[in-house]
Amino acid sequence: MPMNDELAHSEIARLEERIEELRQALDRCDKLAWAARIAIGGGALWFVLVALSILMFAPAGFAGAMAALLGGFVLAGSNKTTREQTQAALGETEARRRALIDSMRLRLVEEPHGTLQ
Repeated sequence: MPMNDELAHSEIARLEERIEELRQALDRCDKLAWAARIAIGGGALWFVLVALSILMFAPAGFAGAMAALLGGFVLAGSNKTTREQTQAALGETEARRRALIDSMRLRLVEEPHGTLQ
């Protein structure tokens, strides 16, 4: 069912807002991915430093390093799934926006002298 241009314009504006929201969500996912990498790296670093006898073993340090490692892996996995879902939603939303623009009866507006610059 064809949509009139006014409805198409408002739907395109709504889709553009959604696209911006999804892009911001992808930026947050990228930041969380860095946080996960840092947590994993920090936990692994503690184990390496203890293995090399640079740090003394401490039960609290062990618990913290394990928590960082496990938390980092969980965060990385969860974030990866969220990023994939958000990326798919972004692609669908952009495709819908393109389809609406393509369905509109747009025309080229020329300058009074007949040339475009």
